[in-house]
Amino acid sequence: MKNINYEQLSFIKTPIDAFLVTNFSADDFCKDIERKKLEEKYAKVLEITEKFNRQSVSYQLSKKDTLHSWLKYKEGFSANLVNILLDEMKAKPGDWIMDPFMGSGTTALVCQMNGVNSIGYDIMPISAVSIMAKSSVLKYNVEEIRTMLEEVNSIVIPDDYDGCTPYITITQDAYPEKNEKFLHYIANWIECSEYSKEAKNLLTLCIINSLERCSYTSKSGQYLSWDCRSKKVINANKIRAKKGQKLLPEKHVRKEVCDSKTAIIEELQHVINDIELIQNNGYEDVNAQIEFRSNSVLYELPRLQGDYLAGVITSPPYCNRYDYTRTYALELVYLGLGEQAIKEMRQDLLSCTVESRSKIEDLKQFYDSIGKNERFQFISNTINENEAFKEIMTALEERKKNGDLNNNGVIRMVEGYFTELAFIYAELYRVCKSGAMVAFVNDNVRYGGEVIPVDFLSSSFAEQFGFKVKKVYSLKQQKGNSSQQMAKYGRVPLRKSITIWTKE
Repeated sequence: MKNINYEQLSFIKTPIDAFLVTNFSADDFCKDIERKKLEEKYAKVLEITEKFNRQSVSYQLSKKDTLHSWLKYKEGFSANLVNILLDEMKAKPGDWIMDPFMGSGTTALVCQMNGVNSIGYDIMPISAVSIMAKSSVLKYNVEEIRTMLEEVNSIVIPDDYDGCTPYITITQDAYPEKNEKFLHYIANWIECSEYSKEAKNLLTLCIINSLERCSYTSKSGQYLSWDCRSKKVINANKIRAKKGQKLLPEKHVRKEVCDSKTAIIEELQHVINDIELIQNNGYEDVNAQIEFRSNSVLYELPRLQGDYLAGVITSPPYCNRYDYTRTYALELVYLGLGEQAIKEMRQDLLSCTVESRSKIEDLKQFYDSIGKNERFQFISNTINENEAFKEIMTALEERKKNGDLNNNGVIRMVEGYFTELAFIYAELYRVCKSGAMVAFVNDNVRYGGEVIPVDFLSSSFAEQFGFKVKKVYSLKQQKGNSSQQMAKYGRVPLRKSITIWTKE
């Protein structure tokens, strides 16, 4: 790893004022005094940098990366970003770094390749498959994987086979019939094969990574976008035509829907090439642990001992209403989750959709069950003391009364989102050792004309629990608003930031 310090992070000549919000409430509808105080306070540590960009804080730079490209995880960040941050925190072999929202496992894998231990959590089963597959890269028997590739290539489905991959309401008719049969057949084939657990899991990851391009869907913001060639759209248009309604648009999500068998073989060949490259590139002596637990960080962190983390690198789900259980529905269903299980998972995730319900009572019961009721009360009381948070919640309530929110569930989502993150910040401070550095990637948001400075608000919570806010890096490329909000309230550029906190 290269040695990079804060002073080496390059600056943009753009005036800092262009990245600060002067009016948090459109048309001065609500009070924004406390938000302005945050802006004034943290402007002193705000740096506009081009060291990081929208590609490095997203999956874009990892699309062609060895190992990291094994799962197309749009919400992830790049290995390059993790390497920079590991250098900043001067992580060394034997240290423990946490990613509370592991996703596809980029933080853990970069740590592993640098000989640094990592620990993290995620309740999405896609994460468990991805992390197991990637972390086993030095252990694979390449000949076994090649034999498996040859066998997959030779699979011929019997003419009378009537199996079909399972579906839920939102994934029904997602695949051409040929692909539906093959995906069901190969799932059974894997289960009955005698390959090692690692090899089977690797093939499962390859299948997961092929699902979208073998379907009539594509991940599009808060939902799955559908191709007009799918039965779902064709049937919907027949119904619309009978009712005299406007037809759904003639939209192709991709030029060609791939054949499942071909796509899976391509994915498997790709990972074999990566495995050989890594195994032949001098990583044999890497000896770092990856501890992954398939659970919510909210219910794992409070159990950990204090003062042992050297750092944290993560990007939580954003407060943007995106529902990962819908955008990753194909993958979740393939891994065996049904309608009810997916609904329950939607509630277990960090509150970031309008369907999210409050977790505060569940958290209280959990802290009681582990004998930490006083700890719960302390964190809860501290959250309630945050004046900017109170101002935001009051503003959203006023916007609701004025009919400015297109979904009133936004209020419950925002309250739950920051409450849950604050519990995580509090517990991270406890488990971090002195000198530890914490890096969170996040986006600022706007609802009903009210700007929510996620980076500065989160930093204020972090300070309440003891962290020192060292830097807030803002990307040069600011985020825009939705077309509906711009039409009604005008445009307000929103920061995409990396907040850097330290435990002194």
